[in-house]
Amino acid sequence: MKKLPLYYFSIFCICSINSNAQVKNISDSAFHSAAGNDSVFQHKSFIPGNYTYMEVDVLDNIYLITAGNQLKKINTNGDSVAVYNDVKKYGNPSLIDVSNPLKILVYYKNFSTVVILDRLLTFRNSINFRKMGIFSVKALATSYDNNLWLFDEQDLKLKKLDDDGKILQETTDLRLLVDTVPSPSQIIDSDNFVYLYDENKGFFIFDYYGTLKNNLPFLHWEHLAISGKNLYGFVNDRLYNYELNSLNLKSYSLPFGFADNINVKAINGKIYVLKKDGVEIYTVK
Repeated sequence: MKKLPLYYFSIFCICSINSNAQVKNISDSAFHSAAGNDSVFQHKSFIPGNYTYMEVDVLDNIYLITAGNQLKKINTNGDSVAVYNDVKKYGNPSLIDVSNPLKILVYYKNFSTVVILDRLLTFRNSINFRKMGIFSVKALATSYDNNLWLFDEQDLKLKKLDDDGKILQETTDLRLLVDTVPSPSQIIDSDNFVYLYDENKGFFIFDYYGTLKNNLPFLHWEHLAISGKNLYGFVNDRLYNYELNSLNLKSYSLPFGFADNINVKAINGKIYVLKKDGVEIYTVK
């Protein structure tokens, strides 16, 4: 696809102005804390093991990097169903994207290289972004049409690439569109929108045509996930749940059992807590 045409400039600017006004109303009036937190989280199961990294997909499969430097896929019963033995080929992965369970992305920032695996964690392909003229990437994700989103930190553009690294689509330089340009640490493709998250500037939300639709000033969130119509993130000992339809923001105080975690993820009505001795799984009422 060609670059977005010039007339999108005005659309971007209008959407940005409108979204800022809307977000003030959301953040001022919709926030509230959930009562009765003790009954919100109920322990479901435990998967023992020594793991250093965790992700969870929409089918409740858990992806773990073991102390033996394997990427392991574990199903909802705790059974190992697939293993990738070459996960440390380029050192420690910067991120692993499992938003599409059929296409797993393992990204190595220091080498500007992404490794693409199938659902059985079998190697399919790898892309060296430097060979494509892209030299600075922190965040990427699988797109809705099975391609690849990334944010080019040098050009300051959101770009879509195919599995050969060919650029299919890109936005204009964001410096022409917003007052402060994000440096996203995470990209999420969900329900016709692409979410770029900068922990110091919040969410920048685009549609699939590259038009900026909204900005949400939720700062310092970690371990982000979108599940259904809910956007989740963690800050210290609190879980935040932003309901995309109602525009309500809820806050939950996490139980003591969540302390000292290596990673935590809220998805599919559950919370997965990675600790030094395994993964605790809780259901959320």
